[in-house]
This record gives sequence, C-alpha cells and structure tokens, in this order.
Amino acid sequence: MEKVTKKLIETNPSIMMGKPVISGTRITVELILEKLAAGETIEQLLEEHPRLTREAIQAAIKSQMKKSFVNLSKKARASGCKAKDVESIIKKVRLEKRHKI
Repeated sequence: MEKVTKKLIETNPSIMMGKPVISGTRITVELILEKLAAGETIEQLLEEHPRLTREAIQAAIKSQMKKSFVNLSKKARASGCKAKDVESIIKKVRLEKRHKI
C-alpha cells in the first residue's frame, strides 16, 4: 500500500508575511506555540480553531523542535564543539523533552 504524506506546515510569502502556517489556514505555528506556552491545552486549541487538527498541532511542535536543534547545532559547532559532542547534547535534550511533553 502506498503511503500518502500530507504537508501540514507551509510557508508562503503571500500568507501571514511568510511565517510558517498550518496548511490551508492562516493559523501560524508561532500562534499555536504561544498559546501552548501560555497554558492552553491541545483540546482548547481544537475547540477555538475548528480547522485545526491534533496532527497539525503536533507538526507545529515538531517543526519548532527541529528548528531549535538546527540552531543549537550551528551555535555549538561555531563555538568549537566537535560534531560528536553536539550530537550527544542533542540526544540528551531530546530525551529530556520527551519526558516533559
């Protein structure tokens, strides 16, 4: 059976000034993360935004995590860390985040 992948996050210069949004909406990844950081639950977000899905919220969180890891990796390498050390740090952070999420 062929696996169908759906792009949940998109960036388009003509939508929300090019900020990453949930595909087919004007809901920014930034808005979702701000609301979660402020204490709103996923269920509350789903109620407030009927076009939003749990899968899309998870994609928003994952996209920010990837961005954070890329930035961390770049900064660590620029400061002279070896690639092996950077990967070790990233694995540790991932484990810590997995237990907190």
